[in-house]
Amino acid sequence: MIELQNVWVEKGDSILLEDVTMAVRKGEFVYLIGPSGAGKSTLLRLIYFDERPTRGRVAVEGRNSDAIRDRDIPFIRRKIGLIFQDFNLLRDRTVLDNVAFALEVTGASRSTLHRRALAALAAVGMTQKRNEIPDHLSGGERQRVVIARALVNEPVLLLADEPTGNLDARATENVTEILRNIHRQGTAVIVATHDATLTQRSPHRTVRLESGKIKGQ
Repeated sequence: MIELQNVWVEKGDSILLEDVTMAVRKGEFVYLIGPSGAGKSTLLRLIYFDERPTRGRVAVEGRNSDAIRDRDIPFIRRKIGLIFQDFNLLRDRTVLDNVAFALEVTGASRSTLHRRALAALAAVGMTQKRNEIPDHLSGGERQRVVIARALVNEPVLLLADEPTGNLDARATENVTEILRNIHRQGTAVIVATHDATLTQRSPHRTVRLESGKIKGQ
């Protein structure tokens, strides 16, 4: 499903990733563990083609970084759900509209937008908050909306970059359980985090990054 072969990412004199080789199978759950600056976010950006490797090759769902055209990238991204530490919700739209917005670019009908947005909110336990605006929600509730937005396109792959970084212990447990449930339904999940305790809450394969290099997987 995902394969990185001898991947380097260089920016000026800085090496962000150095000779990274790894693979993620369909339906697999993987933790990407490492301190801030280890290269976790860069690796995720490679997977959804927001970044191209300086050297090496990245392949995702049959598309590879050597050959994919810029105009084709939005289509592969529709198969990938993205969750970031910063919520990036539209503050002037309701929870339901925020989730539905991710589908608008696909040209889906209004009834389809509404139905799938409600289903995504139900999956994260936020149906009762569908008419609220983000500023009225707690941090944990906002993150659940972000997860619903990532799920609404029914992705085959979910990428989560520090999804619990701004959350308290209870909200962290809620978000971790939601990610486990998503994985149980067959979606591949990659969670990038500096918090090694997450792997104790939900043990899965762990890939450790340090200074742009894989130190264990």
